[in-house]
Amino acid sequence: MITYVKYGDIFKISGVTSYAHGCNCQGAMGKGIALQFKERYPNMYLEYKKRCKEGKFILGDVFEYNQENVNIFNLATQKSWRTSADIAAIEKSFETMLHLATEQEINKIALPKIGAGLGGLNWVNVKTIIELVASNYPKINLVIVENFKE
Repeated sequence: MITYVKYGDIFKISGVTSYAHGCNCQGAMGKGIALQFKERYPNMYLEYKKRCKEGKFILGDVFEYNQENVNIFNLATQKSWRTSADIAAIEKSFETMLHLATEQEINKIALPKIGAGLGGLNWVNVKTIIELVASNYPKINLVIVENFKE
């Protein structure tokens, strides 16, 4: 099931301890939601940056990071921060994330509108892909915040 929240902050959604966001494959988290993840989870950022440098985080990949009771899915959706998100990479990484979440019995994940903010894609197109992939995982509740607001 997908719940769309018009305005909000993924980190302030009640009952959520798992998060996802789109990342580039160059090791940069300097703007938008990625910057918030970098600031909240500096050790995650260092591991992400290392993977990028070593070529171990490419389009369509998922880098899962766990810290205490928080689970973060970093989705490789852009080659670099200078390029637009890649719709095929969003689909592949989203499928992998939901598969991993199912294996771990994670039933709720909060995320922004992946690929359609700084990623530059049309949200309607991305939303269609997300809904299609998510339909195969009915036990996972996704909470998608469409616009950031504290």
